[in-house]
Amino acid sequence: MGARAPFHPRPAFSGLFATLRATLCATLCAPLFAASPAASVASGGGEVEVLHWWTSGSEAKAVLSLKATLRAKGDVWKDFAVAGGGGDSAMTLLKSRVASGNAPAAAQIKGAALQDWAGEGALASIDDVAKAGHWDAVLPKAIADQMKYRGSYVAVPVNVHRVNWLWINPAAFKRAGAHVPTSWDEFFAAAEALRKAGIVPVAHGGQGWQDLTLFESVALGVGGPAFYRQALVQLDPAALAGPTMEQVLRTFKRIKPYTDKDAPGRDWNLATAMVIHGEAAMQFMGDWAKGEYLAVGARPGQDFVCTPVPGTAHSFIYSVDSFAMFRLRSAADTRAQKDLAAAIMAPEFQQAFSLDKGSIPVRTDVSMDRFDACAKDSNADFRAAAKRNTLLPSLAHGMAVAPGAEAAIRDAISDYWNSERMTPQDAMQGLVAAARHAAASAGH
Repeated sequence: MGARAPFHPRPAFSGLFATLRATLCATLCAPLFAASPAASVASGGGEVEVLHWWTSGSEAKAVLSLKATLRAKGDVWKDFAVAGGGGDSAMTLLKSRVASGNAPAAAQIKGAALQDWAGEGALASIDDVAKAGHWDAVLPKAIADQMKYRGSYVAVPVNVHRVNWLWINPAAFKRAGAHVPTSWDEFFAAAEALRKAGIVPVAHGGQGWQDLTLFESVALGVGGPAFYRQALVQLDPAALAGPTMEQVLRTFKRIKPYTDKDAPGRDWNLATAMVIHGEAAMQFMGDWAKGEYLAVGARPGQDFVCTPVPGTAHSFIYSVDSFAMFRLRSAADTRAQKDLAAAIMAPEFQQAFSLDKGSIPVRTDVSMDRFDACAKDSNADFRAAAKRNTLLPSLAHGMAVAPGAEAAIRDAISDYWNSERMTPQDAMQGLVAAARHAAASAGH
């Protein structure tokens, strides 16, 4: 999840990749993965260094399930974990590692950034693993296409997060006599009632990626899916500077007075904790927040409520966690890498990981029987949105536009959010300038 630092391609990637030191297990000895694709090519246990930024409580627990998977196969997981929910720090360190010739074996990279790395020859094809596992048949086309470069898989998807969720503490709402909102009018009425009751209406972390996460949900809720796609995916200047965007920006900024004075710089999971403990009543955040609730034994529908952001019930902003596989220099390393990819896509791991992470499996054939009501609703909405063509890539979480464009838009939105003087017209000028700069950069 989260935004990443812009990636500036480097011209000479050959020779810069760290070699994995051993291979994975010759057979998928754990019963859990007995049917995993590519099992027959493994030979011997080894060490796999993996870059990720899953360091919060629920995220760390989810990582443990992947470590256990590899341990069961006789392998050692070497953590390259970088704190910071948005992944900015992780991407900065990754670029430094690659530049110094010491890249990890796999890295948490997603969306448009995958195309940047693959375009420089940095990533390896894992088409044989995908074919053996029938990935094209079990992945939604929109997701499969983002894992490919020029038709070949270069990354493996782990899960799907829904971004446009509103998390609610029902006890706080009850104390304030407020009702779960389904429209923006209802939202602001609830926020005002909560404030009068002495409860922080909205828990927010004043970090750029969190500002943009809130903004894109408001953009969808106010403007609808067609506007979202035109403005935040296609970066159409007419949409970025039109009357609908002005309404979006006014609604977005209207939320700020309902946050607290300590919001700037707060990590997302600390904002979630405010809602868990009743210090705040609501949070706009993707469903990774649910993992924080589950980690402390909170029950969906009783201790917390998950509901789509007002106006977004029939749409789904998605973020897909994925691991890019770097090009390796030896046959043994390549076999190990393919086994890792197969393990990540195994149905049993997909289920176990999402149960801990708060997400839903990216595979469409995984049973949802063990999942909670929020996840079941998310899965149903995900499939329905795919059929309606209202499945939308997250701008804030690297799925919609190139990293440079995302960073420029993020800065423009945060400037507007934090300024007492900027008008919606000022913000729209910043958005158009960011889009034009991105278009110019892409043309070079």
